[in-house]
Amino acid sequence: MHADQQLSKSLKPRHLSMIAIAGVIGAGLFVGSGAAIQQAGPGILVAYAAAGLVVILVMRMLGEMAAANPETGSFSSYADKALGRWAGFSIGWLYAWFWIIVLGIEATAGAAIMHRWVPGIDQWVWALALMVLLTLTNLGSVKSYGEFEFWFASIKVAAIVLFLLFGVAAILGLIPGVPAPGLDNLIGHGGFMPNGPGAVLAGILVVVFSFFGAEIATIAAGESENPVDAVKKAVKSTVWRILVFYIGSIAIVVTLLPWNSASVAKSPYVAVIELFGIPGAGTIMDIVVLTSVLSCLNSGLYTASRMLFSLSRRGDAPRSWMRISKTGVPSSAVLASTVVGFVTVGLNYIAPDTVFLFLVNTSGAIALFVWLVIAVSQLILRRRMGAAAKDLQLKMWLFPYLTWAAIVSIVALLIGMVILESTRESLVLSLALAAVVVGLGVFRYRKNGGKATVLAGIAEAPAKDAAEASADNAAVNPVEAPAEDASFAPAEEATVGGRPAS
Repeated sequence: MHADQQLSKSLKPRHLSMIAIAGVIGAGLFVGSGAAIQQAGPGILVAYAAAGLVVILVMRMLGEMAAANPETGSFSSYADKALGRWAGFSIGWLYAWFWIIVLGIEATAGAAIMHRWVPGIDQWVWALALMVLLTLTNLGSVKSYGEFEFWFASIKVAAIVLFLLFGVAAILGLIPGVPAPGLDNLIGHGGFMPNGPGAVLAGILVVVFSFFGAEIATIAAGESENPVDAVKKAVKSTVWRILVFYIGSIAIVVTLLPWNSASVAKSPYVAVIELFGIPGAGTIMDIVVLTSVLSCLNSGLYTASRMLFSLSRRGDAPRSWMRISKTGVPSSAVLASTVVGFVTVGLNYIAPDTVFLFLVNTSGAIALFVWLVIAVSQLILRRRMGAAAKDLQLKMWLFPYLTWAAIVSIVALLIGMVILESTRESLVLSLALAAVVVGLGVFRYRKNGGKATVLAGIAEAPAKDAAEASADNAAVNPVEAPAEDASFAPAEEATVGGRPAS
């Protein structure tokens, strides 16, 4: 890494907008929603609305902090300042782990689709090919990542918009051969909540994880041309995206088809497309799902690498991961994420029901941990600001009441995971992993009086490296908080080889 090298600032506003959309719309919407509908019936709309409300509040809180101080480390950096260095260390590593596990899941899902199209090539070969393709995309430049994500997201958005238009037309009786259903499917098969309110509450736990990923836009903002404006636009648009894309499309499914039909359980969106009389519905949905998988792979690798890069900058990961290529990409962090990603893909084929399933379960509740840390960090940092909060460019609504409402809701979801048998094991394993990581973080900083025990020989870094790290910090943090803004001053000064670690 050369002192004059820095993270690229080549992400365009249109890239950030689509990255935020891509984070919200995943393959889970097109495939996983069928199980949720079968569980709660039409009442699943309440579950999606409730889960969406939590995400909207979390994104607003994160947006407030990101607009004040855009950083590649995003909520991990803010946890550093609000809760202490151990918190940023812990949530950063947990978040990176989540996305690395996602690489194995999504590569396998994409390979399954490719194998159906070209059965002559083994599924593991397709998984390997997809991983290599997206690794090269991320190593090329951040602009290539943004362009890929822009077009992936555009395909998903176009598919949902067409689905919504055809769906509304069918509900109004404007499509020949498709009679207007009225309210029959919403209330005529056991009522709006055929399995009771308890099933709807359980449904929230099923659908809430579909929304995880919207926060990627705040991580990518550090590499955009105008990070503050990009964050503001991405956060503000999250509301209508959730309302229109998720709740709107699910409403069309449960209005046009009986919730308890076998076709809805198998693939609700394919069932609706077949209702429209469009040929090749399965192939069309395979293309959309494959696009979603590639988008998730692309974003997962990008997000994991940027979090590892941020951790490295703060002295919480090997120093080599801080290296930046000539194109402004943290190539070492990308490769580190890819190596573990390849291992998870291999485990998914070698031991899918044992080792890989265990690893997946350790990441099951990390989304809720991240949201909880975001909410608590915003609560602390906003209060620490005092009167200076009036100058914030983006503010949380009705602070602190809605912040506390979000915290209580997230805790309630964690309690729900304990109660619900299908999620209990995942929560226990996620808590066990979190306990280990938090324990390491607390030991790491308490042992040294709040100073970082730097990995991989950082403590002995020469003065030249300190200057390079300083240049990197300036590159990653283009907008610094005002000096008098105490909310964005580190909770405790950590040093790396005699210099500030963050």
